[in-house]
Amino acid sequence: MNDPELIRRLRRALVRKARRRAGARGVTLIEVLIVIAIMALIAGGVGFAILPKYKQAQIDTARTNAKKIRAVAIQYIALKGGDCPTVETLIAERELEGDGAQDPWGKPYTILCNGDDVGVVSSGPDGQEGTEDDIAVGDLAES
Repeated sequence: MNDPELIRRLRRALVRKARRRAGARGVTLIEVLIVIAIMALIAGGVGFAILPKYKQAQIDTARTNAKKIRAVAIQYIALKGGDCPTVETLIAERELEGDGAQDPWGKPYTILCNGDDVGVVSSGPDGQEGTEDDIAVGDLAES
């Protein structure tokens, strides 16, 4: 067991292993900051690309919900007669679910009636009625 050649080989192996460890270095603060900056640029680019699609999706959702409310209001008038229903009336009568009462911007839909003609209006992204970004469904609402 006291073979001098074996001991020399073991020492050389240990020295090589120690040198490899000494050659390995950690990650510097600059490298970490560069990686964080690159990730921030990528996230910003993704956000910039997705935001217009998100806004269009909100408009499409508002239009779809307005069409649904209009159909329910037409059916309500045909079956129950009477005055033009409000969104609150349709919810109270369980004709419409409560989550469809507000547009994607948190404002209530407005139902307009003139005889058999029914229209539904969302105040749109700006939240103000009567502006050009309003979303209207039905002939009465669009005029």
